[in-house]
Amino acid sequence: MDMYLTLDEAIEAARELFITNGPDDGNDPQVAQFNLQKYVMQDGDIMWQAEFMAEEGESTECVPMLSGEAAQAVFDDDYDEAELREEWIDENTLYEWDEDDFQLEPPLDTEEGEAAADEWDERN
Repeated sequence: MDMYLTLDEAIEAARELFITNGPDDGNDPQVAQFNLQKYVMQDGDIMWQAEFMAEEGESTECVPMLSGEAAQAVFDDDYDEAELREEWIDENTLYEWDEDDFQLEPPLDTEEGEAAADEWDERN
């Protein structure tokens, strides 16, 4: 799955993927779950990954965020990005340690990692 620099880009890509891979029964697409993941890269960039699911509880790489009508509202582009960011639980953020290796705690061997670790310690 791809990661995006903005939350809006991640949601748009997830919407397109769901439409492309979803059932083509002539009805408007219906989603049951919206999943999201936030990544902090080694260079300090924040990346996002989003996905829509037709069924609740499907296995996923992302954290389940919204279900039912709330998930459908995001799919229908009826959401407030600031509100989604506020609902994100920082403890679920993944930090890049090596290429394609992400963990729940920031690496300490980089300046960005030290700053992120300090910030994480202050919150907890």
